[in-house]
Amino acid sequence: MMKKQILAAAIYPVIVFPLAIVWHLILFKDKYMAFGYFEGEPNIAIGFATMVIQGAVLATVYPMFKVRGTGYSRAFQFAGLLGLFFWTSHVLALVARQNVPNASTFVLMETFYLGVQFGLFALALGFIFRGEIRVNVAV
Repeated sequence: MMKKQILAAAIYPVIVFPLAIVWHLILFKDKYMAFGYFEGEPNIAIGFATMVIQGAVLATVYPMFKVRGTGYSRAFQFAGLLGLFFWTSHVLALVARQNVPNASTFVLMETFYLGVQFGLFALALGFIFRGEIRVNVAV
């Protein structure tokens, strides 16, 4: 189990870091600058460190996540729940604390981005933890 957790923790920044760079700093940098998403230049090292910590936390919590289903079903339930948490604390919190120009576009773009991010992570979790038997419990 520990090997799977370490692999899950490591795969999260491997998936998320390049996606975040391409999405926020290459494809849509001008949009995100206009949204006020960045104040000055982003700190890439701290962003990467944040993703490493997030990956470690998510990989630690995942084995404790008990729901009906196994494999990919369980992984997508976990990623959906935690993705929703990230969305509220990341997307909605930014719109709530500052005036974001064209907020609806920002919310749509970040919703799509986080959907891709957590969808890819769910696929990785489903693959890493494949074959693991979970006891079905009611939630």
